[in-house]
Amino acid sequence: MKYLLIVLGGGVGSLTRYLVGATIVTRYGSRFPIVGTMSINVTGSFLIGLLMTLITQRFGANANLRPLLVIGFLGGYTTFSSFEWETYSTIRDGGFWVGMFNIAGSVLFGYAAVWLGAMLARR
Repeated sequence: MKYLLIVLGGGVGSLTRYLVGATIVTRYGSRFPIVGTMSINVTGSFLIGLLMTLITQRFGANANLRPLLVIGFLGGYTTFSSFEWETYSTIRDGGFWVGMFNIAGSVLFGYAAVWLGAMLARR
């Protein structure tokens, strides 16, 4: 059952990642594609802070929530490998400072999003 939940969550997470990324590119153009990946990484960080805190501290240890939502959905939704490739490509193509902003922004905003999600879940 756990494996089925991971596959189901991962499929929905991957589709959500594609739709969010495509929406951002449509709205803001492909001139700065890092924004889509950073937005997904930051919202994924927020969601993992929120969900893990809710699952472990408020809902009890429901055996199905973590595989479905955290391992499956967020595993499919977050895009760390895309983040790394886009940063590499940006720096390689001469956008050193844009690449550095992507690294710093993803780490700092991602951490802030995890913290915020956990704080909101504790309320």
